[in-house]
Amino acid sequence: MTTAHPALLPAPGCAGVDFETRVDFDRLRSFRLDRARAALDASALGALLVFDTNNIRYLTSTVIGEWARDKMTRYALLARSGEPMVWDFGSAARHHQLYAPWLKPENSRAGMLGLRGAVAPDAGLMERAVREIRGILADLGLADQPLGVDIVEPAMLFEMQRQGLDVRDGQQIMLDARQIKSADEITLLSQAAAMVDGVYQTIAEVLKPGIRENEIVGIATKQLYDMGSDDVEAINAVSGERCNPHPHNFSDRLIRPGDQVFFDIIQSFNGYRTCYYRTFTVGRATSAQRDAYKRAREWIDAAIQLVKPGVSTDQIARAWPKAQEFGFGSEMDAFGLQFGHGLGLALHERPVISRLNSLEHPQEIQEGMVFALETYCPAADGHSAARIEEEVVVTEDGARVITLFPAEELFVANAY
Repeated sequence: MTTAHPALLPAPGCAGVDFETRVDFDRLRSFRLDRARAALDASALGALLVFDTNNIRYLTSTVIGEWARDKMTRYALLARSGEPMVWDFGSAARHHQLYAPWLKPENSRAGMLGLRGAVAPDAGLMERAVREIRGILADLGLADQPLGVDIVEPAMLFEMQRQGLDVRDGQQIMLDARQIKSADEITLLSQAAAMVDGVYQTIAEVLKPGIRENEIVGIATKQLYDMGSDDVEAINAVSGERCNPHPHNFSDRLIRPGDQVFFDIIQSFNGYRTCYYRTFTVGRATSAQRDAYKRAREWIDAAIQLVKPGVSTDQIARAWPKAQEFGFGSEMDAFGLQFGHGLGLALHERPVISRLNSLEHPQEIQEGMVFALETYCPAADGHSAARIEEEVVVTEDGARVITLFPAEELFVANAY
């Protein structure tokens, strides 16, 4: 059984204090920008233009909440010879000028592209934005250099091409930068996991016949925001006959005696996310449920034991069963069930570990990576299933687990 070492990975609290060292946010901002600059310098690109809110936050340390995640109206620019710039709703840009002194005031600008087409491209907002960006690149001597873009609306892409910009894939550059975490990032990830530890204690106490999946989601969501979460992205709550096949959602199903139930809590603290499954049974557990849990635990422990710098992701993926061994026709059909994925400002960063991609395209595990490992095992009764997930930090000595709610054995909530 893997042993956690919480003393090495602090979760010191939600506030800055004067009596002990916690997260140094100035150091965090410098680390992220230095990583991005190094990745850009190592590429063939002259600049990066990013629309992904996580990349904007990584480069500029600005955020205006979950509302902005799918609007495609905020963007940021990092050029080889320039300082980071961000375009935002005018009032937000003014707020950055007042309260984000790490950005030059003139580099926090009002911007608006059309809110995913609600303002049609022929209104000229995209044409104006591209003209401004192209002018900045020209002033820096980079107008003829390739421009990396992470995600983009087709109309914006077409406008950049129309104005002569050589647009390339910039998402890979940003993922390269973000895959190694600093001590401050690891502390924030550990704090986020500690919050979910506490939520699982609450779930264990309220999980009894008569409560609905959505009620538990509501209780957990409130507790997370009370604890300081800045975004409860999703909570999966899956019970009874819904466990197999796994639907990745929650419903209004009533919990019943003897149900197997699993949850995945996806939320963030200061932007740093959790992905954290736990499985329970309610009142009592059958031999089929215990057996499925035992196998899921064995699979995840085998993967954790392999994690250390220099190991390749195909070695970890091979520790898990083939898709056909747990009821699926192909690795594509089973993707996401025996699975590993990097954690940081986004839910899915590098490395991504699975039999679907890692066997033929392995990646080397490096110290400072943080990722989640998750397994799934259907039970012999045809409807129950076990789901376990652990978040690990890669140290020079191997994996350190930061998800600490007990999961060595199947947890029977409110046993009869």
